[in-house]
Amino acid sequence: MKSPDKKNHELFTSAYKEAFEKKKPNWRMAFANWKEAAEKGHLRSQFYVGVCFDNGSGVRKNTKTAFQWYMKAAKMGHMESQYNISFFYKNGEHVKKSYKKMIYWCEKAAIAGDHEAQADLGYAYFYGNGVKKNNSKAVLWYKRATKGNVPRSFYNLGLCYLNGHGVTESKRWAKYYFEKARLHGHKNAANKLKELS
Repeated sequence: MKSPDKKNHELFTSAYKEAFEKKKPNWRMAFANWKEAAEKGHLRSQFYVGVCFDNGSGVRKNTKTAFQWYMKAAKMGHMESQYNISFFYKNGEHVKKSYKKMIYWCEKAAIAGDHEAQADLGYAYFYGNGVKKNNSKAVLWYKRATKGNVPRSFYNLGLCYLNGHGVTESKRWAKYYFEKARLHGHKNAANKLKELS
């Protein structure tokens, strides 16, 4: 007899293949398999059940139910779920709007290594959204996010170096980061490079 963990893993893998590895995805089947595994405590399945409800994939769209599944996985330490929860608090969707709680969940995801969350955390520190404004911490988080090639993190670092926010002002480093941002598809980076040439 298969162990529950092995069965859940097989359900998760089968669902993942149905959703992402076939020419014509079968979201209904993927959702059913993820939900079965999720109800038995499979963490990644809980996240994907949230995704399905969030996007209406294989099930009727229901962002309130999506939030509940994300929260279940987030509390168990699932990084992407933690990042998604931060948006619900940022936008006040199904919860009371709270920058403090947005930061709480965003920071958990950022510490766990989510590069988008790291870029958002940098932005929050730069503007003082939900945290005390701190340009040095903003730079630190932007730099971490560049390891995941997040275009806005390169661009924001360029701005920090251009204006001496949290770092010593440096045209050379500003150009370096704007060029990186341009190579990763940031729309405003080319204009900044023209201004600096």
